[in-house]
Amino acid sequence: MTEIDIAASPEHVWSILMDFPAYPQWNPFIRSLSGVAKPGEKLRATIQPEERRAMTFRPKVLKAADQQELRWLGRLGFPGLFDGQHYFQLAALSHGYTRFTQGEQFSGILVGMFISSMAAATKAGFHAMNQALKNRAEANDHIGHAHDDISKEWY
Repeated sequence: MTEIDIAASPEHVWSILMDFPAYPQWNPFIRSLSGVAKPGEKLRATIQPEERRAMTFRPKVLKAADQQELRWLGRLGFPGLFDGQHYFQLAALSHGYTRFTQGEQFSGILVGMFISSMAAATKAGFHAMNQALKNRAEANDHIGHAHDDISKEWY
């Protein structure tokens, strides 16, 4: 699990996360994402951890709670072989900020074989995406007066 605080509202951060066609423009980890973020629907995701080959898979959306959480389940082969439940969570903070959490829960009989080789690259990918999301969300002032409130704290 990784977290980052973003100086933008949950509404704005969510709008960036849901703009799947724009992912190739800013996302260094999830290079493309398409489909409908609705429980039961299948997405098409291409991820590419740094210094790794790109992998494309068709995860099933488990949860899509507006401005709160997007969660999907991806599988390698049949259920129970190697499953990954990926999630993005947003939490409103004071001053119009958002805490963005990203993580993955792996399960299945092949997890032990692959997890050690995947863990570092996956976590690095999460951090890279989190920072890119923060940069994109903060590029424009979407929290209005909150910046004024924050700048006063520094004086």
